[in-house]
Amino acid sequence: MAITDLIPWNRTARPLGMRRREMDPFSSLRREIDRVFSDFLNDWPWMGRMSLFDRQFSTFMPTVDVTETDKEFCVTAELPGMEEKDIEVSYSDGGLTIKGEKREEREESRGDYYHSERQFGAFERTIPLPEDVNPDKAKASFKKGVLKITLPKTEEARSHKKTIPIEA
Repeated sequence: MAITDLIPWNRTARPLGMRRREMDPFSSLRREIDRVFSDFLNDWPWMGRMSLFDRQFSTFMPTVDVTETDKEFCVTAELPGMEEKDIEVSYSDGGLTIKGEKREEREESRGDYYHSERQFGAFERTIPLPEDVNPDKAKASFKKGVLKITLPKTEEARSHKKTIPIEA
């Protein structure tokens, strides 16, 4: 037996929080808008694929790894699905900039409908590097969707090594 069963004037009442939510016009409006959009998106057979396709381009930023050896810096960027002609690499003001544009076109025809999509997404990423880089001797290669850039260090940077004593 619940406490509401002991109070005769409150037997059929719903919990107070539930009544407030049902009577709130903004909550009601939100529920209705959510339902309309849910119904609309479920009626289109390709919407699930399209939203995933859009997210892929709107948030595309290449994954970049930077490693350092005694002689050089090596920057590796993953650019799947791209071609060499769509990528630009430059060095200025102490930073290595990788720019590119990813393009994809897709066509589908099934039965009595034809669906065509074109997506374009540009990116630009600048990696700050120390001043001891020699950009004149930098090299870049692109194979199987992986861009590898090698930036040698200057002679002064390679020959300058100092051991720093640790004090107790």
